[in-house]
Amino acid sequence: MNHPSKRFDKKIIFIVLTTLLCLMVLSAILVFSKKIHLNNLFITSYPVRGVDVSHYQGTINWTSIEEQNISFAFIKATEGSSYVDSCFSQNWKNVSNTSILAGAYHFFSFDSAPSTQASHYIETVGPLLEKLPPVIDVEYYGDKEDSPPDKNTVTANLQELLNLLEEYYHVKPIIYTTYSVYDRYIKGIFDDYPLWIRNVYYTPNLDIGNRWTFWQYSDMGKLNGYTGEEPFIDLNVFHGTLEELQKYTVSQ
Repeated sequence: MNHPSKRFDKKIIFIVLTTLLCLMVLSAILVFSKKIHLNNLFITSYPVRGVDVSHYQGTINWTSIEEQNISFAFIKATEGSSYVDSCFSQNWKNVSNTSILAGAYHFFSFDSAPSTQASHYIETVGPLLEKLPPVIDVEYYGDKEDSPPDKNTVTANLQELLNLLEEYYHVKPIIYTTYSVYDRYIKGIFDDYPLWIRNVYYTPNLDIGNRWTFWQYSDMGKLNGYTGEEPFIDLNVFHGTLEELQKYTVSQ
């Protein structure tokens, strides 16, 4: 015969475990729906903060951005073999009037030749003296996630593009990517390139360890100083000190 106190203890344990499970599920829902932002806790270990922008942020007051503890910025320059971001020239010129360390990024096309993509970037951006290395943004677009391009073709084209930019700028380009693209095309193949990883839910330390150099931790940031159609601005951190970031700048 079960003693009444034991039945009561089991009931209490069941209620506690059920409550904890419900809280865990609720927390996961709130995190992945971006109602709460755990990354605001994780980023406290990384004081070197940055943004990445495109024409969606419109006209940017870079002095105002600088005053909000922003040390670096990646600015969209090109895409594929012909597209130029409509605000690139303005952003590239105006950010130079601040102490913000700037870099220009290229959106990788699965459909364009790497040689024409490299030429397009070089002709648009020009020299990168005292700027951050070129960035190749590799992520799915259109129907590419549902129908991923051939891995061997993508990695070969990406490698050629990286080689051409490294040959011109004498520095290894940075690869920006999402987890799905990282797992399919980047991981284990391009590990010797600086990695800029997107994870707006939790720290990448939990699954890729310390292999990242830049981390885009939020796509819902809000700062003063821009007037575009997009109310949010992407926020990032650097995995190191400001002095270490300065060493990343192109020296020739």
